[in-house]
Order: sequence, then C-alpha cells, then structure tokens
Amino acid sequence: MKRTLLAVVTAVAFGGLAGCVAPVAGTGKLYQVVGVETDDMLKLRAGPGTDTRVVAGLPNGTILRVHSCEQTGATRWCKASMRGASGLSGYVSWAYLRDI
Repeated sequence: MKRTLLAVVTAVAFGGLAGCVAPVAGTGKLYQVVGVETDDMLKLRAGPGTDTRVVAGLPNGTILRVHSCEQTGATRWCKASMRGASGLSGYVSWAYLRDI
C-alpha cells in the first residue's frame, strides 16, 4: 500500500494522473501537511469521507491550497489542490493541515 501511494505521489510530481478535477486558479490559502506518521501519507480523497476513493498519498511537508472546508460527521474535510500540480485536487482531513 505504501509503495502504491509513493508511486502516486511520484506520478503527480511528474505530471501524471489525468482526469483529476482542476481547481479555480489562484483561490484559497496555503497549508502544509503535518502530523502524518513517518511511514504513512495523508490521503487526498475524491470526496469528503473515508469511504471515498484515494486520489493520492501526501507526505508531511506537502503544500496544499485549501479552497473550502465542510464538517462530515466528526471530521472537518477540506477541498484542496496541490501547489505545483494544480490539476490534482480532492479532500483531506483538516487535522493534518498547518497554516503557512
């Protein structure tokens, strides 16, 4: 699983993963992924919830542009896109984001 997520992050870095929803350019505030276990990654998901498809794995230090957030159950999910890979967007848990 970890190798699969690492492959996804690598694909993103080199422009892969066609078919992802593009965010509105230039909107949202920047945040950094923090607090993820050393051997794991934050899951960027297709929708707000753990039952949605994983789009990519994001290691600590990844910079995201957050566009909006919503509460789903006990978790605050944020619609975000990767800085430097603007075609890649999805939802992440607010608990793993730090304002920069």
